[in-house]
Amino acid sequence: MTTARSSVTLVAIFCGAETASMAGFALVPSLLPQLSEQWSLSATEAGWLGGVFFLGYIVAVPVLVGITDRIDARRVYIASAALSGAALAGFATCANSFAGALLWWWLAGLALAGTYMPGLKALTDRLPAAAQSRGTAFYTATFGVGAGLSYFWIELLQSFLSWPRLFAVAAACAALAVLLVWRGISAGEMTARTEVRHDRWRSVLRDRRILAFCGAYFGHNWELFGFRSWLVAYLAWTHANAPDRLTSMPGLIAALATFLAVPASILGNEGAQRWGRIRWLKTVMPLSFALALLVGFSGGQSSDLLVPLILVYAASMNLDSAALTAGLLTETPPDRRGTALALYSSIGFAGGFVGPVAFGVALDAYGRASHAGWAAGFVTLAGGVGFGRWAIGRLGSGPAETVRP
Repeated sequence: MTTARSSVTLVAIFCGAETASMAGFALVPSLLPQLSEQWSLSATEAGWLGGVFFLGYIVAVPVLVGITDRIDARRVYIASAALSGAALAGFATCANSFAGALLWWWLAGLALAGTYMPGLKALTDRLPAAAQSRGTAFYTATFGVGAGLSYFWIELLQSFLSWPRLFAVAAACAALAVLLVWRGISAGEMTARTEVRHDRWRSVLRDRRILAFCGAYFGHNWELFGFRSWLVAYLAWTHANAPDRLTSMPGLIAALATFLAVPASILGNEGAQRWGRIRWLKTVMPLSFALALLVGFSGGQSSDLLVPLILVYAASMNLDSAALTAGLLTETPPDRRGTALALYSSIGFAGGFVGPVAFGVALDAYGRASHAGWAAGFVTLAGGVGFGRWAIGRLGSGPAETVRP
């Protein structure tokens, strides 16, 4: 039986490994202004460079997460973290053009497909049922920790290291993630083949509640990763038009905005358990929608107002994150959980691809150097979370609405 202490150890190891594996997550968003200038990219091309990471993710996630119903997810995690290190090293040494950068960044996204959700599956497979919801909340919140630290260290070191060296540092961190899980987590038992249902994809696709969570996650990721892909560039544009101390180091603001995902995600899951998951999601997603529009149309204002507003918006868009993922897990029987997570990740991170590209297209359409262009970009983010609210709104009351006593 897993004790409370061993549960804490499991969560700590997987969260630490996830943080290390995500050291390179913000490299392209943080360096987007520099890479755009070096390779003369349009806003649409820059959006593709930001979004192709998630395109790699959605190509691989049905396979890499789906097979965790049959083999120990720990094995998938270790192999994928090693691939992440190789992709980042390849970007550092071989990406000397837009096309080359697309290829290596796509491969890095493919590797994320084998670490993020398989890591969650490996963790929950080893946790007792009573600890799974909070373990899920902490693990999914670690995505924000890893992303925030990525923005932070890149901002601190990019004045001293060339961008290829920054990618090399991130590759070394991915190697550390491999070591943590390989040495710190024991191999699990293989799932007997007789327990594998060959119609598991069909049964998951027919489940209306699972599909609703998938659609909501699509909208969440559209907004979240569209925002994160363009935030540094947006702050750089703001600083160029109205120089100010708050926007002089945009990477630090982006890091803080990303760190806020951690408490917001954990508190969001607690709120969902207390007041009902569906009711909570139907409330917080419209709040994020409204703030996206407010930030977009506040561009050009004093950073004393704009930066705090951005930080409030960054927190709001994560109030649904862990609530969605924990909801999916509690809605899905254990024998189909890997398949459900594969579908959830595929659909959800398709939103992560659409968000940066849609923002870039809107920016090109209305002018990259104008307030109208950036406002149009934020309208696309509002559209993403609006779709997510529509998807979860298709559900009425049910098991996911259970209120904690």
